Amino acid sequence: MTARLIIVNGGSSSGKTGIVRCLQAVLDEPWLAFSVDDFVAALPAGMEGSADGIVIGPDGAVTVGPGFRRLDAAWLAGIVAMCRAGGRVIVDDVFLGGPSSQQRWKDAIGDVETVWAGVRCDPAIAAGREIARGDRARGMAEQQAVVVHEGVKYDVEVDTSHTESIDCARAIAAYVQG
Repeated sequence: MTARLIIVNGGSSSGKTGIVRCLQAVLDEPWLAFSVDDFVAALPAGMEGSADGIVIGPDGAVTVGPGFRRLDAAWLAGIVAMCRAGGRVIVDDVFLGGPSSQQRWKDAIGDVETVWAGVRCDPAIAAGREIARGDRARGMAEQQAVVVHEGVKYDVEVDTSHTESIDCARAIAAYVQG
């Protein structure tokens, strides 16, 4: 396969970041890694907690406004431009809108060869990881564990409930390199 882009979708605390790090180690060629968290961290400070930007409620619910969506479209276009320029990129994302979130990527991607990877995790296990992390609003992991996968089509899926990140990464890499 000549994939230039791997999009890894899963809820908060599902293990995506660990899998992406392991993917970088097991794939034959160098791959850049970017996360939706990188994008959120790059937003102007005034957009956090703003109706135009991103609001994370006390229960972990996430809402985004039009300013966030405009910058998100530019971020997606930038990721795709890196792929078109010869880079290989892994993106760690959270499809809060299910199939509409996947479609926003498809619209940006065009003909760039892409592998869609789903990272599932039992909601109770994700919630336990969220507590252990201590850097997420309580309830976010459990809310997102199932909804981010509804209506989304994958090339390969893994479940981190009882499988280590390296084994999940090897499964995705086998698909990419197969």
